[in-house]
Amino acid sequence: MDNGTQLRELTLRGIIIGGLITLVFTAANVYLGLKVGLTFATSIPAAVISMAVLRKFAGHNVKENNIVQTIASAAGTLSAIIFVLPGLVMIGYWQGFPFWTTALVCALGGTLGVMFSVPLRRALVTGSDLPYPEGVAAAEVLRVGDGDPNNEENVKGLRTIVIGGIVSAFYGLLAAMKAAASEIAGTFKFAKGATMLGGSLSLALIGVGHLVGMTVGIAMLTGVVISFFILLPWRTSSIVDGSVADLSEIVSTTFASEIRFIGVGTMAVAALWTLIKITGPVVKGVSASLSSSRKRAAGTEVDVTEQDIPFPIVSTVILVSMIPIGFLLWDFQRDTDIHQHAFALTTISVLFILIAGLVIASVCGYMAGLIGASNSPISSVGIIAVIASALLIAAFTAGTDASASSLVAYTLFTAAIVFGIATISNDNLQDLKTGQLVGATPWKQQVALVIGVVFGSLVIPPVLQLMLTGFGFDGMEGAGPDALAAPQAVLMSSVATGIFDDSLNWNLIFLGAAIGSVVIIIDEILTATTDKKYSLPPLAVGMGMYLPVSVTVMVPIGAAIGHFYNRWASHQRNPESAIRMGTLGATGLIVGESLFGVVNAGIIATAQGESPLEIFEENAWTTLVGVVLFVAAIAFIYKRTAKAAKELPITAPADAAAAAERAGTVDSTK
Repeated sequence: MDNGTQLRELTLRGIIIGGLITLVFTAANVYLGLKVGLTFATSIPAAVISMAVLRKFAGHNVKENNIVQTIASAAGTLSAIIFVLPGLVMIGYWQGFPFWTTALVCALGGTLGVMFSVPLRRALVTGSDLPYPEGVAAAEVLRVGDGDPNNEENVKGLRTIVIGGIVSAFYGLLAAMKAAASEIAGTFKFAKGATMLGGSLSLALIGVGHLVGMTVGIAMLTGVVISFFILLPWRTSSIVDGSVADLSEIVSTTFASEIRFIGVGTMAVAALWTLIKITGPVVKGVSASLSSSRKRAAGTEVDVTEQDIPFPIVSTVILVSMIPIGFLLWDFQRDTDIHQHAFALTTISVLFILIAGLVIASVCGYMAGLIGASNSPISSVGIIAVIASALLIAAFTAGTDASASSLVAYTLFTAAIVFGIATISNDNLQDLKTGQLVGATPWKQQVALVIGVVFGSLVIPPVLQLMLTGFGFDGMEGAGPDALAAPQAVLMSSVATGIFDDSLNWNLIFLGAAIGSVVIIIDEILTATTDKKYSLPPLAVGMGMYLPVSVTVMVPIGAAIGHFYNRWASHQRNPESAIRMGTLGATGLIVGESLFGVVNAGIIATAQGESPLEIFEENAWTTLVGVVLFVAAIAFIYKRTAKAAKELPITAPADAAAAAERAGTVDSTK
């Protein structure tokens, strides 16, 4: 936009609105994450709420709305810290969550996540073809909501988002009421063993699939085939007998205790390869950031869309942050049987956080670009961080009298800081993609996200303590019938314990690493022989192996639907706008489910237990109703979106040619 530099962005009212949304969404996410191991993305709901509130004020604009969603997006990612910290209570090391210690772990890790990902913007956002589905969706919401209300395309686009959102939210309501199934899944014997297959009846995942495209969809489907049609039948073949009574338990237990660790090995190798591949662009990004800083210092005008936080400030913040981090690590060891090693352990841990932080920020940013922040397998990154820190600490303390329990606790505490880096870097680049599409100023977004981190860090400790006091965690002494499962925290604790008592099955991780190496070779051959027309992203394959099948199956289905829609749209009289209309329809599916997720989380938290919306009982009919309604909803949304696309005014021939090229290559080449 021509007058973009005059638009206000980082305003006091925007900070206040974003901060309030962050407080509420973070609390809701902490509860849901502890209860079922899932959190919901907050960027898009925050954008919708922001537009509704700021419309009441004069001078509001798309960039100010973007700052609000950037601040609030911290709630959807920073709250994932609950995947690690509760482990300290579960193993009996903490009796509660000390406010300042917990808040500082979140704040310092989150701030480092922003700083480490600043130089990645040029490498992974402006200089990359990664799809960033949630970043694109948030940008579409902001642009359409702020557009000219008299423009025909804006009117139809906004209507498409709203209708898609209503349909998606309504299905979410039916699923919450148990009137329709939320997923279909089944276990069955296969190739001398057993496996499971199914799908989450989530319209948001269909939308995500549409936005990420066929390349990522096929790669994830490849991961599903490897895990559920090769590995799972193989690993269960020696357990499954003639009876099918315990088939479901056998399959689910084997997947959780074995297959996911194979997936972790695949993702670890893929992550290292990804890091090697993006090293060049990252170095160029750092060089460009330094060059931009020098130009600004010399008084040379730099376009606002290229202004990051100056690199000298970034590096200073990173180094200065190591001081309070070092103090936290040292204080954690005080009055324990490892205190005599405090100085050395603190030193190597600070160095580990410094080095691992940059590595993990790069990998998480890349994963967010592939499939979105809310669908990234962030817990797998946590497992890798726990394994790496545990091996380092175990090597250093070998031969000493340090107890395994103290070392496990210290490992989890160190990994929690690294995990904070991972969660926010996973989100920051998604936000910066949104900013790029709406012409925002990067440094203002980066500052806004730090503000969001601070808001979120203040609410996480009391909510964690409230959950511990009110419900307790599964397996703890005195935990009641409504104890929270905290599944990821249990997994992280088990991994750390397995390393120090030598019970972790490394063969599974090595097998996954071997699979990852083969996938990397296939990907390189494909890209080299087809001139990058086809590829098989190794990280996406690893995601397909690691994530539950209910999630991974729906993304490729959504990708296929989006692919065929785009091919149809490329032959319309206004192809660019028709393709964009499909993007808006997919965005609506994500928006509706996200907003309902917020409302439902609030209802559950208020009720302090099971959702009061569950007024029906699941049976065979709810599954049938769910499948029929789900398919009907998809058909309705895409039919209506296609109708709106047909009615758009004609475009120039050049635009039509560009759209035809895009529809024929975008979904299958990036």
